[in-house]
Amino acid sequence: MAAPLASKAGSAGTTSKPSFPELDFRSGARVEELNKLIQEFTKHDQREYDDQRALEIHTAKDFIFSMLGMVQKLDQKLPVANEYLLLSGGVREGVVDIDLDELNVYARGTDYDMDFTLLVPALKLHDRNQPVTLDMRHSALCHSWLSLRLFDEGTISKWKDCCTIVDHINGATNYFFSPTKVADWFYDSISIVLSEIQKKPQRGMPKVEKVEKNGTIISIILGVGSSRMLYDIVPVVSFKGWPAVAQSWLMENHFWDGKITEEEVISGFYLVPACSYKGKKDNEWRLSFARSEVQLKKCISSSLMQAYQACKAIIIKLLSRPKAISPYHLRSMMLWACDRLPASYLAQEDYAAHFLLGLIDDLQHCLVNKMCPNYFIPQCNMLEHLSEETVMLHARKLSSVRSDPAEHLRTAIEHVKAANRLTLELQRRGSTTSIPSPQSDGGDTNQPDDRLAKKLQQLVTENPGKSISVFINPDDVTRPHFRIDDKFF
Repeated sequence: MAAPLASKAGSAGTTSKPSFPELDFRSGARVEELNKLIQEFTKHDQREYDDQRALEIHTAKDFIFSMLGMVQKLDQKLPVANEYLLLSGGVREGVVDIDLDELNVYARGTDYDMDFTLLVPALKLHDRNQPVTLDMRHSALCHSWLSLRLFDEGTISKWKDCCTIVDHINGATNYFFSPTKVADWFYDSISIVLSEIQKKPQRGMPKVEKVEKNGTIISIILGVGSSRMLYDIVPVVSFKGWPAVAQSWLMENHFWDGKITEEEVISGFYLVPACSYKGKKDNEWRLSFARSEVQLKKCISSSLMQAYQACKAIIIKLLSRPKAISPYHLRSMMLWACDRLPASYLAQEDYAAHFLLGLIDDLQHCLVNKMCPNYFIPQCNMLEHLSEETVMLHARKLSSVRSDPAEHLRTAIEHVKAANRLTLELQRRGSTTSIPSPQSDGGDTNQPDDRLAKKLQQLVTENPGKSISVFINPDDVTRPHFRIDDKFF
């Protein structure tokens, strides 16, 4: 991948050989230059939040959770005391494995400044200690149908209208939870609630700039002060424990062994509303291990994460048409690389360039061989459905990146700098005053919010890149319930 440094001096009695910088064999790029470009990309890509921005983040989050509490009260469908998983980065950033071809294109800087994904359980199965067995008879690998027979009569009665119905020969009726119908219900409910909220606006309440249904997710863009925040809200089914289909994965050796406990990794999983290439959209859900991935991320070195973020920025632009490769594929390849390579190698702080080149090579290898195994269910090939024409088109595009990685990094840096300039321009035009939370009456109650802003800024600074899990009770939305990994705030 990269040419080693030549010897700086010959042995005694021999002529000294000139030293050379470390070069990438394929492109001839200097590894030192690539490292500097990755550092520059990271500097512009990672935003620092001042007190005002932290308060705006809190205000938007508070608004979204209050809204979801009102959705629960509409028809009591959602669990009363729910547990959401809040992930930094939108669905388009590959934080969950959902198809991108049904999503409208939003651009950072143009449409939003910060993006989040919120997994909202519509149903929970949290009382099982045994491996969870799902109904995969009708589905492709890594997918499942969900029968409401697993739930009580009250739950079936609540959700009948969001099910497809299958009548058996023996006269029994089976209700299968439908991802498309659940998404339709969720979008309609959110629209009703937002309409009611906007009839009685409160001081400091975020401005709802956009509400769109993108396939089976609901995208909301909020304007809070000088910030625009994208929330991709995903209705999911939440499980405690681990699916039986992924049980064999636990028997293998992994890079996280000894760093985090197995209990942390297998604490729960989700079904997200996404079907396989040939699956039935009305019935089929996709297994998601987002909760586990939050834990695994703690074991990945900062230099590898920097290389991953830079590589992701390159491929999102380059491989956008036709839609075939998503950032989630790249995330899976990074996890496999962590299992394959020595931890001491991946921990090298000045190896970001090597890791970037390696990720590009890995992605190209997967395309040429039309093979990208799911990290948790390796027998599931996430590229199996692609045509030979599509994979070769993308492989050729990646070949151009591999031939001149420095130029593609410079382009990625220019894109992120342009997005930041758009954000700053909006901030200059926007309000520079403090924004009270939706519950504030605009009086002297701002002081607790100032303290909260500082607390949020501290959390962001101390937990870069980490995802936040939030316990929320819709009957008590006045108090924050942050959980970063295993710590509550």
